[in-house]
Amino acid sequence: MAAPLPSEAPSAEILDLATRLRAGERRALARAVTLVESTRADHRRAARALLTLLAPHTGGALRLGLTGVPGVGKSTFIESLGGFLTARGHKAAVLTVDPSSSRSGGSILGDKTRMERLSRDPNAFIRPSPSSGELGGVGRRSREAILLCEAAGYDVVIVETVGVGQSETMVADMTDVFLLLLAPAGGDELQGVKRGIMELADLVAVNKADGDLKAAAQRTRADYAGALRLMRRQRDDAPGFPKALALSALEEQGVAELWAAVAELDGWRREHGHREQRRGRQGLVWMRDEIRRGLMTGFAADPERRMRLARLEAEVASGRLPPDLAAEAALEGLFA
Repeated sequence: MAAPLPSEAPSAEILDLATRLRAGERRALARAVTLVESTRADHRRAARALLTLLAPHTGGALRLGLTGVPGVGKSTFIESLGGFLTARGHKAAVLTVDPSSSRSGGSILGDKTRMERLSRDPNAFIRPSPSSGELGGVGRRSREAILLCEAAGYDVVIVETVGVGQSETMVADMTDVFLLLLAPAGGDELQGVKRGIMELADLVAVNKADGDLKAAAQRTRADYAGALRLMRRQRDDAPGFPKALALSALEEQGVAELWAAVAELDGWRREHGHREQRRGRQGLVWMRDEIRRGLMTGFAADPERRMRLARLEAEVASGRLPPDLAAEAALEGLFA
């Protein structure tokens, strides 16, 4: 990955942090993620310096996005997959995002405690972060956290999103393979899965294919396989993809087959240049997101514009001014 334009010379502290992170020190990685998640101006400058230093060492991991409805067993699945990977010589990083309270901003951050076995694995790194109200089911700085994990030597980075919802597709804009985890269902439940999520999913895995639910899981897998064939065919779909599989994370059955499918698709995309193109598009999405956020930050930093924006927001909230005209008025003169 090409290094970004330099921002400022890194401090001795940042140089030391980068060195320890590159050596695979998990405490240094955790500290670096905390730094990039901070909103303090001095921390943002330090984070940019750190990422600039580490940029040549990023981009080498397979980035796997994971989403699924609450209760489908995402944590159990991640622990099963993570253990499978580390047992085979991989280093796996897991970035989980918990929903933040719309009132307090706090989050539960329980994923690490639910993945107790994997959290003790020396070749695994688990980092729960609050969504902080971000759309897309991911944290604002999840992209930077991925780069940090890659620089620390993790060759598989799993990004778990907050549930399944209409807007929770942003994870597909920062990962190489997108996995949708579902429970055995059918009929109305199948219809209830958002079409947008299904169209983005490279793999659909029906979990809980064990015990009394095993037969139902296989039927559900067949239903989703049929739905995928009807609704999806894209340039970067390898032959036979997208596909649906059934597995039991609890019994660790079908996990090897799922990983083989992930590796097959990623390998095909790399061989045919699709992964490079995909990451290029993702970089543009990231840049545009930062531009939008930068505009809002600029409004907040300028007292006159902040007051003007507050007045326009009050006009919109009361119904006296249409949102599009208010936005045009807020941006007036900004690029003159």
